[in-house]
Parts: sequence; structure tokens; C-alpha cells
Amino acid sequence: MENFNVEKATRHIIKWIKDWFEENGPTCNAIVGISGGKDSSVVAALCVEALGKERVIGVKMPQGVQKDINASNMLIEHLGIKAIEVNIGAVVDEAKKALAIAGVEMTAQANTNLPARIRMTTLYAVSQSNNGRVANTCNASEDFVGYSTKYGDAAGDFSPLSNYTVREILQIGDHIGIPYELVHKTPIDGLNTNPDGSYVTDEQSLGMTYAEIDDYIEKGVCRPEIKDKLLTMNKRAIAKNKMLKCPHD
Repeated sequence: MENFNVEKATRHIIKWIKDWFEENGPTCNAIVGISGGKDSSVVAALCVEALGKERVIGVKMPQGVQKDINASNMLIEHLGIKAIEVNIGAVVDEAKKALAIAGVEMTAQANTNLPARIRMTTLYAVSQSNNGRVANTCNASEDFVGYSTKYGDAAGDFSPLSNYTVREILQIGDHIGIPYELVHKTPIDGLNTNPDGSYVTDEQSLGMTYAEIDDYIEKGVCRPEIKDKLLTMNKRAIAKNKMLKCPHD
């Protein structure tokens, strides 16, 4: 972090996106799920810098009513990109009904992860219908603790931010001129709500702050009371992010 050069990092990511598309789809569009948070905002902005706004499609995927969808609209207007809105609420409801009819008793975790996987299915449907490549918007901090849904937001064709911590991404977002309220918006996954109806924040779900995760990644230090939990989450994340196992020759 102390040696992080935001200008150099930004140039590097933009060039990497350009090079990746030259090799994996010279005429393809970048398909980005737009939540209105820092990660999707920064990825979309970097893709615009690399490919031009004409080749970036933002996809909004509310589940019924999304209370903070104005943030997504703000980013789309700021970048001037094409946007598609697909409300996944009915699909999620019908999938749950079908599973119930089949006798499947959904666990809390299954209920939480189902919308994320339907969102990824939606992104690939949009991508295959618009000559696209799907952006993964995960970051190094989330990946370290496994805070993503396997085959949901953890999927994608290219991943511009996977080597960067939340702390670094905030700097990149500010550097490329994304509105402050989007870069520094309280991170939420939009999948869980508190009793008062407000969204559960990422840090509430994790039981620690992203700053604490970044401190451990960068300096190997953290509060003693969270160290065991942090290392356990990392161990599970390593297993979770491994490639599919298969028999060797």
C-alpha cells in the first residue's frame, strides 16, 4: 500500500483490458453488472477507458425493488454507456417455487446465493446476445476471505481488479474521476436485509472491516480477536477458488 502508485496501476489495468480483448475478442463488448458500488463502477469506468463507451454495456439486475438503484443510474449516466435492466425478482421466486415443489428445503445460504447465480446467468445471456465478454468485478480483499458466490459474482471472463485490495480500488476510483458517492458508497451485496429493512453491509456480514482485511493482506497484522476467523475464512476461500478437480493422467 505504501508503495502503491495509483496512476501506474490505472494505466496497467487499462492496457491489460485492451490486450485481453485483442486476444479474446477484438470486436467484443464488455458486459458489466452494475450494482452502483465501487467495484462495478471502477470496472465499468476502466473498460470505457480501454475500449470506448460504445463497447461497454451496463446491466442492472434488481430483485424486485432495489432501494439504491439510483446509484447504478448515476454511474451509467456518468459514463454514457448503454444500459439494460433485467429484473430478476420473478425468476428468483419461480426458481424457489420449483425447488419447493421438488421437495428441496432451501437453506439460508442457498437462498442467499441463488439470486447471485441468477444474476450471472443473466449476464451471460446478455453477453451471448450482444457479442460480449462478462466482467468479473471481485477484488483481492473479497477473494482473500471468500466473500463471493461460486458461479455467481465469482464467475466471469476477465477480472481487472482481482489483484487489487479495496484500499487500492478506492484510490483508483478517485483517480479516474468516478463520483465520490459511488466510490465510497457503503459496500452491500443487496442479498440480505436487517430487521428494519435496510441492507446488511458487507462488513456486517464479514464481522470485520475491509481496512482490517487489507491490513492483514498488506502487513500481516490484525486485531487478535479476529485473526482466527480471518485465517479460517482464507483457508476456505483457497479451497473455494480452486479449479474443478478432475482425474490426472
